[in-house]
Amino acid sequence: MKLDRLDRKLLALLQEDASLSNAELAERVNLSTNACWRRVKRLEEDGFVRKRVALLSQEALGLGVTVFVAIKTSAHTDEWLSAFAQGVRDLPEVVEFYRLSGDTDYLLKVVVRDIHDYDRVYKKLISIAPLHDVSSSFAMERIKSSTALPLDHLA
Repeated sequence: MKLDRLDRKLLALLQEDASLSNAELAERVNLSTNACWRRVKRLEEDGFVRKRVALLSQEALGLGVTVFVAIKTSAHTDEWLSAFAQGVRDLPEVVEFYRLSGDTDYLLKVVVRDIHDYDRVYKKLISIAPLHDVSSSFAMERIKSSTALPLDHLA
């Protein structure tokens, strides 16, 4: 589906502030509220908008430590991956989980209170399935963090 200028503007507004009312969105893109609602509904139905959420503050919630965990495995079967993926999905502290190309097989982003809390998560992680190597890197400073996707290429 091709997105026009108004679709792109609506997507940009929604990813900046999903709490905007339909009336506010309509006013900002110069559409009637009905036309705006139909466009947003279509963007949702077509999968451009997955869901609308509130972004919480890690620091305010006492989750001040972010850990990037690089995992190497010698097991590459579908059964191993299924068991490992389900086990990782069951850890709420893992907020992102990727299968990679290259030397590292999997990369996890883990958010915890402190190093002792991470140790608890680490022990759960290594009990899920056999792992060859687990390397943890603690983020010292968050320099950039955004949930906004680039939309300029859609023009």
